[in-house]
Amino acid sequence: MNSRSKYKTKQREILLDYFKTVPGVHVTASDVCDYFKSHEVPIGKSTVYRNLENLVDEGVITKYIIDANSPACFEYATQGSHEEDAVCYHCKCEKCGKLIHLHCEELEEIQSHFIREHHFKMDPVRTVFYGLCDSCLQGK
Repeated sequence: MNSRSKYKTKQREILLDYFKTVPGVHVTASDVCDYFKSHEVPIGKSTVYRNLENLVDEGVITKYIIDANSPACFEYATQGSHEEDAVCYHCKCEKCGKLIHLHCEELEEIQSHFIREHHFKMDPVRTVFYGLCDSCLQGK
């Protein structure tokens, strides 16, 4: 536990409680602020940003930076998720910006192939496939 994690503020607990309700979902700091605003929870943007970074430092949430054109997104780091050897890729919709978190055996096979045949280990967290999500494909 680092020195930051010893401060259990009300805002930190509110933020942590929010993340526990959206496991496996990527959210941006703006999404978090919008949620609190829509639920009339008095928590400022700077407090959200500061607490997000503190929770990342503590390993409670995971921060993803997909590309220079997208805001960082965060996900509740449930126990056993994102293990070092787990293959976890992302897909990003080029139309709506939706980010999809992928865990599947086929991608694990590709990861193994790259290591075995090309002597190259990809960084799954930083590997992003670009295309169109199902909603955008269907014109929704």
